[in-house]
Amino acid sequence: MRATGTYVTTTTLGEPVRAFVPHPLPATKPPLKADSYSAATHRAEMALARLSGMAGLVPSIDWLLYSALRKEALLTSQIEGTQATLTDLFDKEAGLVVANVDDVAEVTNYLSAFRLVRDNLRSPDGLTLSVRLLCDAHRLLLNGARGAGKQPGELRRSQNWIGGTRPGRAAFVPPPPDRVPELLADLERFIHDVDPKLPPLVRIALVHVQFETIHPFLDGNGRIGRLLIATLLEQWGLLPEPLVYLSGYLKQHQTEYCRRLSAVRTDGDWEGWIAFFLDGVEAAAVEAERGIVALASLINADRRRLLAAPRAGVVALRLFELLPLMPRFTIEQIRQKLETTFPTATAAVKLLEEQDIVTELTGQKKNRSFSYAAYVEVLTRDT
Repeated sequence: MRATGTYVTTTTLGEPVRAFVPHPLPATKPPLKADSYSAATHRAEMALARLSGMAGLVPSIDWLLYSALRKEALLTSQIEGTQATLTDLFDKEAGLVVANVDDVAEVTNYLSAFRLVRDNLRSPDGLTLSVRLLCDAHRLLLNGARGAGKQPGELRRSQNWIGGTRPGRAAFVPPPPDRVPELLADLERFIHDVDPKLPPLVRIALVHVQFETIHPFLDGNGRIGRLLIATLLEQWGLLPEPLVYLSGYLKQHQTEYCRRLSAVRTDGDWEGWIAFFLDGVEAAAVEAERGIVALASLINADRRRLLAAPRAGVVALRLFELLPLMPRFTIEQIRQKLETTFPTATAAVKLLEEQDIVTELTGQKKNRSFSYAAYVEVLTRDT
């Protein structure tokens, strides 16, 4: 059995506990068995390559990013117990009333955190993937949400634990807070290794577990750890854009996900976790590919129907091109987006309604809202 860390005794809330301090990456005693992951790595890489190629099926990559990022934001939040739905998120963005405001805020905060990290990494003047950048993302993640009192943007200064109502009954106790900075520094060095010996997907698998084991924040560790996965898939050239929402697979197999993370710490089973992770990447890529085909088919069919309509003009076509980025909307929003008059926007929406492309939601004569219902239905199938 491989040892992946050591235990130190510490005290929290008056109880002595054994906190786990992980060894630096990668495993060396013994090293990882390459033959245990090479075939699965190849399958996952091929699935990601196919997905990248499929992105050309739709006219705008922004359409795919809109749905993929929101699915990842939603599903990673649902793993932590958030009850929001994708429709709630679309309604919030349309300025409509949503019931579970706090849950939706957690999802939109994740989107903000992910954009921050992505913008920094894509900018010549931005921060590199670092502890500082993750702290900035964490600050946005907890901003105004339920974790706002859990030191947003700061590494924890107290001992935390996972599972159990008190420390002595915890399922897992992360490292003491005074060890967190050095452990994160080791992780940062591994991420920026200029001569890595392991395939990128395997390295991402290791990074995720190491981050979750360090558990550097009082809240939001799971979401930041999964944000790291999405970030590194793009940063290390496995995808040109963040088109995979791996949290869907992790949510679907949540018990196994937690068991595999735990087995790394208790049994040194890196290989079992890596196999699970690579299967997840392959499955998520295949699911995302199916989603692209479904979206492309729907959008192309609806565009053809609209073009065949006798009164289809430029404004109606421009409105249609907006729909994948605002599947719930009001006429006033359309007026502003298209920079046109209210009557012209109303006429364009009415034409799409007559073609059964959009549906009115309220049944009212005023303050009406609309939905690209078939598109929303495709997006919500796997959430």
